[in-house]
Amino acid sequence: MAENRIPADAVNPADVPYKTLYTGARMPGLGIGTFGSDSVPGEKIAAAVEDAVLSGYRMVDCGACYGNEQLIGESLEHVFEAGIKREDLFIISKVWNDMHGKGDVLLACAKTLRDLRLDYLDMYFVHWPFPNYHAPGCDVDARNPESRPYIHEEFMACWRQMERLVDMGLVKQIGVSNVTIPKLKLILRDCRIKPAVNEMELHPAFQQEELYNFCRENGIEIIGYCPIGSPARPERDRMPDDVVDTQLPEVQAVAKAHGDHPAVTCLKWAVKRGHTPIPFSTTRKNYMSNLRASFEDPITDEELELLKKAERGCRLVKGHVFLWEGAKDWQDLWDIDGTIPGWNGYGK
Repeated sequence: MAENRIPADAVNPADVPYKTLYTGARMPGLGIGTFGSDSVPGEKIAAAVEDAVLSGYRMVDCGACYGNEQLIGESLEHVFEAGIKREDLFIISKVWNDMHGKGDVLLACAKTLRDLRLDYLDMYFVHWPFPNYHAPGCDVDARNPESRPYIHEEFMACWRQMERLVDMGLVKQIGVSNVTIPKLKLILRDCRIKPAVNEMELHPAFQQEELYNFCRENGIEIIGYCPIGSPARPERDRMPDDVVDTQLPEVQAVAKAHGDHPAVTCLKWAVKRGHTPIPFSTTRKNYMSNLRASFEDPITDEELELLKKAERGCRLVKGHVFLWEGAKDWQDLWDIDGTIPGWNGYGK
């Protein structure tokens, strides 16, 4: 019987807040991430996904480059056998950088659907806005000689394939990830199907207010990755001056007021602010606490204001491994001065 698979302490999915996309689709206000930072075995992640969905999660954020979609597909099959309906889940995946070429996006999506054992995805992202590939598990000094800056015509050729996936019914919504305002302005100008969601790094020490507001003004919902500061991120994404969100005085003050762990406060900040965090955990106590943070004992308006002061401008996922020859440093990936470095003169 299906009910025998549902844990006694499962959360009612109806208690979790939902976002309505411009397409009319409903997206859960908190999901579970599946990137194990190149260190957590795929089997462990898949087991956590299976239990998490049975325990009330309805969003799973996957990615082809995470290398575990085939294992997660088995978990999804198990939860469907337990009585969870496909239409009640919001399953996300992403096309990786080495599959932007002509015809490749369809192939990538087909493999993801096969691995996840699904007929369609609720959301499909372009993982990064350029085809700069790096091998899984590489270190911070790794460079691909074929890497290049953002070239809008190339991105739009990839986006046209994403749009066709929607036309074909293989994907319900499409979105962007790791983009900037200058890039997003070009995409919005030239797209036929507007991105429904932007997935971006968001945590109290890195609030990206300008990009956040730009998305809001353009009807684009927001998913935030690294919502508690990604303490288990790969070494290639670590720098000596990085900030630890859970140690910030503003975060600790709000956590103390609610009797919460500071990590829970980071999630409550995301939900109160209005975006969807996707924390990663394979520890049941933690991922259940994360889910309950989406609706239990929310922070106040005053505490949200206090947490604005936690902003430190600390980007954790800097993207060094995607740099191209001639780039100054990782900041060139993020159009810091409002322009897209390297694009106009590239290849001339």
